Amino acid sequence: MLKITYHVGQHDGGYAYRLDNVWSEPFPTHHQALEAAKIAAERQHLEGRDAEISYQTADGIWRHEHALGGDRPETVVVDDG
Repeated sequence: MLKITYHVGQHDGGYAYRLDNVWSEPFPTHHQALEAAKIAAERQHLEGRDAEISYQTADGIWRHEHALGGDRPETVVVDDG
């Protein structure tokens, strides 16, 4: 199972959460950013519908896949202070 981790920390004059190197909008307080990260993590658990997806890889090859709507990742929120 895929596991994704949201990190909460200082960013852009306030606090924010990030997934890999992508930051959310800044929040005025640490508590607000932490709560927003928890909400984002919970949304990852919502099942959707199966779908056919197509995308182009970095080397220019088109890929077509069937994505299962119930295939949801495990999520973790880490408070980096």
